[in-house]
Amino acid sequence: MKIIPAVDLMGGKVVRLYQGDPEQKTVYDGSPADTAKKWEADGADMLHIVDLDATLGLGSNHSSVKDILNSVSIPAEVAGGLRSREMVMDAAASARRVVLGTLAFDDRELLSSLLAELGPERMVISVDHRDGQVVVGGWKKNTGAPLIESMNKFLDMGFTEFLLTNVGRDGTLEGPDLEYLRQACGLRGANVIASGGISGAGDVRDVRDAGASGVILGRALYEGMISIREARQ
Repeated sequence: MKIIPAVDLMGGKVVRLYQGDPEQKTVYDGSPADTAKKWEADGADMLHIVDLDATLGLGSNHSSVKDILNSVSIPAEVAGGLRSREMVMDAAASARRVVLGTLAFDDRELLSSLLAELGPERMVISVDHRDGQVVVGGWKKNTGAPLIESMNKFLDMGFTEFLLTNVGRDGTLEGPDLEYLRQACGLRGANVIASGGISGAGDVRDVRDAGASGVILGRALYEGMISIREARQ
């Protein structure tokens, strides 16, 4: 299972939000590039870089994302506000993978075209949800689409890579949502990265045992509740 630190960006700084709320954020010291290099040196398998300003329609951290990608040699996936062909292809030119949420649910024609160009191994479908219903637009819009039904539709299209987040757990340290994670990991052909609620090594073991192919480490990592080495063990 891949150990994947998150580097979430707002205003050019590394932050963590509580349940995706920009009014409840913690700002961490150090430049985004230096933070990314630290996680690389500590043994991370991949980085998960999120432009929260782009996600929320508040601006862009394009230069900070580029700085990170130019500073590390491990693979990175880029997420946040990738809602046009130009933005997706620009991110894909530098990052190993792109993470698509709102676009994936709003424009299936463009999504299919991007799949043909990039291939399934370079595209991650972000299936963020509240109680099993998918949310998009910076977690503000409830699509009403059931999580597992939506994942099956993407699998039918040819996608294999998914990022699963119960937004009610994100940044809370309350433990992962194992119920929906097990259901998602049980889908034939789905490689699922688990995100949200991780508080320590026990949670990492739980998501591994649920069948996840990777785990995102956020607040618990930044606040010293778990190290990459501990997560790997």
